[in-house]
Amino acid sequence: MVALADLVVGHPADSLPQKLNDPAALKAMYRLMNQSAVTHEAVLMPHRERTKGLMSEPGRVVLILHDDTELDYTGLLSLQDTLGQIGNGTHRGFICHNSLAVSADSGEVIGLANQILHQRARAPKNEPRHALRQRSTRESRLWSQASAAIGVTPAGCRWIDVCDRGADIFEFIENEIKLEREFVVRAYHNRRIFTAENEEAFLHDHLRSLPSRETRTVEVSAKSGRPARTATMHVAAARVSLRPPPLARGEHGREPIPVVAIRTWEPAAPQGVEPLEWFLLAPARTDVDAASVCIGHYEKRWIIEEYHKAKKTGCAIENLQFTTVEGLKPTIALLSVVAVHLLTLRDWASRSNRCDEPATKLIEPDYVELLSLKRWKTVKRDLTVREFLLALGRLGGHQNRKHDGLPGWLTLWRGWMQLHAMVEGARAIRLKRSG
Repeated sequence: MVALADLVVGHPADSLPQKLNDPAALKAMYRLMNQSAVTHEAVLMPHRERTKGLMSEPGRVVLILHDDTELDYTGLLSLQDTLGQIGNGTHRGFICHNSLAVSADSGEVIGLANQILHQRARAPKNEPRHALRQRSTRESRLWSQASAAIGVTPAGCRWIDVCDRGADIFEFIENEIKLEREFVVRAYHNRRIFTAENEEAFLHDHLRSLPSRETRTVEVSAKSGRPARTATMHVAAARVSLRPPPLARGEHGREPIPVVAIRTWEPAAPQGVEPLEWFLLAPARTDVDAASVCIGHYEKRWIIEEYHKAKKTGCAIENLQFTTVEGLKPTIALLSVVAVHLLTLRDWASRSNRCDEPATKLIEPDYVELLSLKRWKTVKRDLTVREFLLALGRLGGHQNRKHDGLPGWLTLWRGWMQLHAMVEGARAIRLKRSG
């Protein structure tokens, strides 16, 4: 498994035959992944255990970013009857629910704390509401299942679940409070609440009636047709109690849930740009004056979007060709771990406590020597991590201009694939000469 993973790291974005261009290695991969003992859980477990070990270091504050993405395998015709529905119901694949652990202060990726491959069940026609709530395959259970799988936060640490609007489920929030977990959940529903004065109101409406407590700035990344910008955001927060839905949606109690509700909004967006506005929920024990800290935690949620992109674009995880679900699932686990490694390249460049270390502490000397030879036409063995990654980004198409910033993971990965091919060629020549 380790040997195959090393081969995959060298060619992550290619198809499986290109990742493993040795026919014997490809055959070994298919044979290994179809062994009964090689399951999704078994492949992922060593990485999960290592991740939890790093998360459990005394004093560490960790954000666990939860989100799901669809893995589309509609093209695998032999698996159509065993895969679940995705999209509008015409495609087949998995709902992949990831729980990515990152450092609360730096956003450094620690590892994948959990992953659930969910096959969406076809709901029985005219299924009664009580049967839907009790169904074990109900998709809304994934959030609570992921949280439970990660386990109890060790003494001396802080683990904070950070979730997008999909987790705005009364059942999930109630479960988080019962488990005494910390969380930041983006509120989607304009729920019925009780205010601190025990008055009935709606969540969004109540928060919009509150004055601003403070302002903060948010860096808004560029999107299609929209340049990057810095937004000035206002912050309001209050203690409220969420009222349970009139008709139970899931398995939950009937008592209101006390929480801290937060609103951050942009009162003056540029012309033609939709202003930003987020509603967030945090445990009742959260200090209302620390609302900005919760907002800062939620801002790091974009990292899991980068992780999904790393899986699909960087590792071509949807291009796998298997004839059995039993072989497909563990391969997804393997590529999911490779995608974590892909994101760490970016972290090495941006982390102040590692960027000045010798590159050979993190990267094999052959890679450092060949990259310096390619970049500077001479062998430099004393490159720092930052120098190595800037040169690697240059190999992947980054211009290294001051206003360009640091290269992103995709650019670094393009450079890594070229460098890996150079190292393989140099090692083959060296082996031939020595023989």
